[in-house]
Amino acid sequence: MRPQQALRVIITGASSGIGAALARHYAASGATLGLIARRRPALERLAAELGAPSEIYSLDVRDTAALAVAARDFIHRHGCPDLVVANAGVSLGTLTEHSEDIEAFQEVLDINVMGMVKVFQPFVNSMRQRRSGTLVGIASVAGYRGLPGAAAYSASKSAAISYLESLRVELHGSGIKVLTICPGYVATPMTRNNPYPMPFMMSTDTAAAKIVTLIARGTTFAVIPWQMGIVARVLRVLPNWVYDRLFANAPHKPRRGG
Repeated sequence: MRPQQALRVIITGASSGIGAALARHYAASGATLGLIARRRPALERLAAELGAPSEIYSLDVRDTAALAVAARDFIHRHGCPDLVVANAGVSLGTLTEHSEDIEAFQEVLDINVMGMVKVFQPFVNSMRQRRSGTLVGIASVAGYRGLPGAAAYSASKSAAISYLESLRVELHGSGIKVLTICPGYVATPMTRNNPYPMPFMMSTDTAAAKIVTLIARGTTFAVIPWQMGIVARVLRVLPNWVYDRLFANAPHKPRRGG
């Protein structure tokens, strides 16, 4: 990876939350940015605020063709990126018993898992040819165990963790690094309406600063903050009968329209 002040960085989900905070951190270091999100006005406001070279791409990470066009455009203008952060994600309360939630399941899995695949894919060959680059996937501690009322989100983040590990091994020796970052609770619109305690809550700036540090170190897998990592590891090794009793009556994330 080149010196940080000269980085070329692609960030999805850049219009708010962790994505916008990451953009601010990298812009302050002189990076050239490719900002991807669905809301163009929010991207334009962010780009104007950053005062750094920025390309904005208003698109949905489910749109394979649009992502391919954006990737070609950024590479044509600035060269192959040094860093691609797949941060775009959604969290919706879901219950399998409701047929109307099937659409929500599909949306969460398409954005949180396939969106990550579609974001990385257009850059891999260019990074291979250059024999350098870093792909970062923002997963979640929710991928460690299934949370009641959040089956789609937990499943998507578990799948993301496994996908990123597979990708890391596939690209071993290519010069491309693959990093998996699992944040705990971060104060974003996604967590605003959660009706349950959220221990070790981080601000977006705190989360972004930790992520930037982990990327610079080349850490292949990390949970932030470290306290949530301990909680996640404990939950993972709990016997099912203990876990079930602890979480069976836990409050659920609100369903869409529920």
